[in-house]
Amino acid sequence: MRNKMIRALVLILAFSIAGYAIVQYGVLKASDAGLASFKLQKPNFELKPWIYVLYIHIFTAIFALIIGPFQLYMKPTNARKRWHRLLGYGYVLSITVSGIVSVYLSLIATGGWIAGLGFMSLDVLWVATTLTATRKIMAKDIQAHKAWMLRSYALTFAAVTLRIWLAPLALLFGDFEVAFRVVAWVCWIPNLLVIEAVISRMRLRQRQ
Repeated sequence: MRNKMIRALVLILAFSIAGYAIVQYGVLKASDAGLASFKLQKPNFELKPWIYVLYIHIFTAIFALIIGPFQLYMKPTNARKRWHRLLGYGYVLSITVSGIVSVYLSLIATGGWIAGLGFMSLDVLWVATTLTATRKIMAKDIQAHKAWMLRSYALTFAAVTLRIWLAPLALLFGDFEVAFRVVAWVCWIPNLLVIEAVISRMRLRQRQ
């Protein structure tokens, strides 16, 4: 029951953030979004090409955010294996593209080099865990594949946790830029710590 509730919460949060991003950047004016409007206050900031790179990052990350839970939670029966494989290719490709373009975004991140280093570290680990998961399944190591995919999705879920943490941190510090420096690290490090605990518990159960 507890696992079902956690899975339902992950799905709700993932779809909520994906919906918000689609409306904000696909329907409304992207320049009116909180981050974009804050960056536009800087006299030396150029909206282009930053906004185009941001679009690529957002929509590839949204794809990974939405399909990740289905890949992790649905048992790949014979009827579903083909779809699992195809969606897996899409997941890996979207993260690879999103992670690469995010390097550019990290270099000019709000919050300076501290935030940039946080997001750059996230990008590197995001792509690395995903590609490691891919190598494991190619080697037919299903258990290792699942563990690395859990790590990968924990980092994908940073898109959700960033938005959960950002407002409280901005209120706490009274400064959006300071909050952004902190959230660049807080949005993903706790996710990895939690998922490592989950993976350890899974391994313990398998040994019993």
